[in-house]
Amino acid sequence: MTKDTKTPSPSTPSKSTTSSTAAPRKKLTLNTTAFQKKLSTISVNNILEEEPDYEKMPSLARTKRAREKQKTKYQPKLTSSQKIVREVDIPVKISIQELASRMSEKTGDVVKALMKNGIMATANQYIDGDTAELIVTELGHTPKREAAISLNDEIASHQKTSNSKMQPRPPIVTVMGHVDHGKTSLLDSLRNTNVTARESGGITQHIGAYQIQHKKTPITFLDTPGHAAFSNIRSRGASLTDVVVLVVAANDSVKPQTIEAISHAKTAKVPIVLAINKMDLPDVDPNVVRNDLLSHEVVVETFSGDVLETEISAIKKTNLDKLLDNILLQVEILDLNVEHNKLAEAIVVESKIETGKGSVATVIIKNGTLKEGDHFTCGSSFGRVKALFDEEGKRVKSAPPGMPVEVLGFDSIPQAGETVFALPNEEIAKSVTEKVKEQKKLEETAAIKKSSLEELMANVSKGEVKKLPIIVKADVQGSLEAIVSSLEKVGNDEVKMNVIHNAIGAINESDVSLANSAQGVVIGFNIRAIPQARTIAKRDKVDIRYYSIIYELIDDMKKMLSGLLTPDTKEEIIGHAEVRDTFSSSKLGTIAGCYVTNGLVSNSAKIRLVREGKIIHEGEVGTLKRFKDDVKEVRENYECGISFKDYSDILVKDEIEFYITKEVQKEL
Repeated sequence: MTKDTKTPSPSTPSKSTTSSTAAPRKKLTLNTTAFQKKLSTISVNNILEEEPDYEKMPSLARTKRAREKQKTKYQPKLTSSQKIVREVDIPVKISIQELASRMSEKTGDVVKALMKNGIMATANQYIDGDTAELIVTELGHTPKREAAISLNDEIASHQKTSNSKMQPRPPIVTVMGHVDHGKTSLLDSLRNTNVTARESGGITQHIGAYQIQHKKTPITFLDTPGHAAFSNIRSRGASLTDVVVLVVAANDSVKPQTIEAISHAKTAKVPIVLAINKMDLPDVDPNVVRNDLLSHEVVVETFSGDVLETEISAIKKTNLDKLLDNILLQVEILDLNVEHNKLAEAIVVESKIETGKGSVATVIIKNGTLKEGDHFTCGSSFGRVKALFDEEGKRVKSAPPGMPVEVLGFDSIPQAGETVFALPNEEIAKSVTEKVKEQKKLEETAAIKKSSLEELMANVSKGEVKKLPIIVKADVQGSLEAIVSSLEKVGNDEVKMNVIHNAIGAINESDVSLANSAQGVVIGFNIRAIPQARTIAKRDKVDIRYYSIIYELIDDMKKMLSGLLTPDTKEEIIGHAEVRDTFSSSKLGTIAGCYVTNGLVSNSAKIRLVREGKIIHEGEVGTLKRFKDDVKEVRENYECGISFKDYSDILVKDEIEFYITKEVQKEL
């Protein structure tokens, strides 16, 4: 047989066949002649006339994406550490939310920054400009403080007059000194009146303003209370005055309120004229007063100092003319020239509500002349002068500088110490008042309490402070301020007074309702509750208390607050027993046969087991027996059987001490 041999298929030639039969490759040559001919026929017109191939063209969106990609390809990318630094405008007050918006920061980040600085606040609260500047700097931005708008400058611009002639004004003299040193008696003698008899408890409880004539020169006097509660009033009086008359009783010399009056005068940089009073009393030595004042840097003329002095008797009216001469002599070196023919500027020294008159304020004119019909602003109040009354209650048409007058026309009760500015018209007065209200609102909202972590922990450890809610109503603003200030100082870390409302005027239904809901007390100082309020108070059992002397009010509130204090626990030992034998009982355990050595032993008392002078157990009596009978107590020199609750280690010669605990109420 022969082998089959494979012959190559015509359709699939072998490698050798292919290589031998393949046609040779053509050599590529550039037809330069044809290319040049084609190039010569290309023109702009030809290109424009050609129909574009829209299918092969990219879309508009695709083109835009390509361009953006090309731009960002060569742009440097911002890292997370890089941020935009902004210049942030900072006003006097700003809310946390607004501050965050101006910085383009998260409100939460701003709150966190405040917390790091010890300020606990929410997004809607306001902070002052200094705090905002600190936070802006910490967050990497540039603070820019906005110029604060001065209301005083705005008011001054409205008060400008064509006539700026300067004329002297009467001096304003404040009478200061300790309680019962004769300040009001001195003014009584100068005015030939009897004010002291009308004062509750014989003390002055508000500021009185009077004007007298001496050698054809008017002098305005302020009588300030001497009691410690009226410190704020005295401070305000010193800021109003040109000269301070320091009244010191020769028989009492320098006292706490005397020192305080000196401090107020020095702070206000007001000269002092010394009046050594009660020289009519026997065996008084004015040099004691002079020497005592040396330690407070008050050097009188007698000791080669610059303080003018006069020895007087207010009751006997001795040397009062000499005192007035010294006041005028002191005034000569002061520049008291002001503009008389301009819109007035006055200081409120007292305010109250009078039936038929509404809100009334006693003011002293500092500059200009106040006239009936003048529009004015005063703090959060504004109005139009309806009437002016002098110190004797006589109606006057105008009040020149230095004159004290009673003003009617306030839309609300002004605060003592605020300034009354007369303005050209009602529109300006309203505008200025609204700005003052807005500013006060910001200040109230911005009252954010700063506290450290240590302070917070301390408050937690102390526990919650008990507070007694108080509503205070008074007849005049000065007394109201003094009462509220005194009540806020009453208390300790455990209990405090909480004055939830205070106002001038009679006690009304809303006062009683507020006290009822807060479970508090209503205080009326020199005022009473209206009939409707009394009816509601009786129905709801609300405590209304009336006072006319501030000492009694404060003392009574201290006693009331003391009732909220956690009582102290006092231990009282009632007897001792000596263990003379012991017995075992399956029911009671160890029974001690005892002899009562002193006092008595009781089954309700607590016990201590004393062994060789050491306390080894404290507990309660299990049983107390006399022979076989259970008894409540066994007296001295009698025998008894005693078992302890849950304790059996009792030995002969042990001593058992019996004691009780009592709660003792603490006092402030």
